[in-house]
Amino acid sequence: MSFIDDFQANLEVLPNILQKKYALLRDLDKSLHEIQRQNEQRCGQEIEDMKNRIKDGGVTPDSSFMKFSDEALDEQKHAIRIADEKIALALQAYDLVDAHIQQLDQYLKKLDEEIRREGDTVASTGSAAPAVDNNVKSGKAGESSRGRKKTRLATATAAAAAAAAAAAAAATTTSTNPTGVELDLPVDPNEPTYCICNQVSYGEMVACDNPGCKIEWFHYGCVGLREPPKGNWYCPDCVGTQRRRKGKS
Repeated sequence: MSFIDDFQANLEVLPNILQKKYALLRDLDKSLHEIQRQNEQRCGQEIEDMKNRIKDGGVTPDSSFMKFSDEALDEQKHAIRIADEKIALALQAYDLVDAHIQQLDQYLKKLDEEIRREGDTVASTGSAAPAVDNNVKSGKAGESSRGRKKTRLATATAAAAAAAAAAAAAATTTSTNPTGVELDLPVDPNEPTYCICNQVSYGEMVACDNPGCKIEWFHYGCVGLREPPKGNWYCPDCVGTQRRRKGKS
């Protein structure tokens, strides 16, 4: 059983346990209100009796007889015990929920560690993916394939990075990547980087049709694309270079 299944199994019994504790709290609260009502009536009656006895001269205001009866005091002590029991039950319910929250935090941490380990494994064994990229880019300069489809999907490393980004989204949403994809995994230092953002390959990418382009490949979001361009496509740097050359001529 995985830790997620284990957590779900523990979580399934939580509502029933809390429901029983809350039902007991309601019963105690009802009993407490009844005892308080009775005690208020008893104490009120005893206070009136004391006032009448003082008026009749039977006792003086500083007399030792000026006190509540044992029955009234016992009711007050009983009410305090019930109130203490209510507090104890409330603390038990709080601790129970808090324990499940802490357990969930631990499981999320384990899940994040597993995703990171998978990402490290992919990064260490994913040297073949850059080789495919290199083959594609070598055809860009040597083959007569200028009209080829200029898109590609992310490598396995990018898939793992996207999964890690989704897991980390609850903790942080800040990113300097214009495409909004957050690469929150250790990246293989030998993996090549592309685009104006100087990041590794991920998502769909487009190749610049200028044979002398220094960057060659660009992420769709970084260059404002949502679908494959029709015909030749040039990156912003190459477009600017071409315009400057035309201006000089």
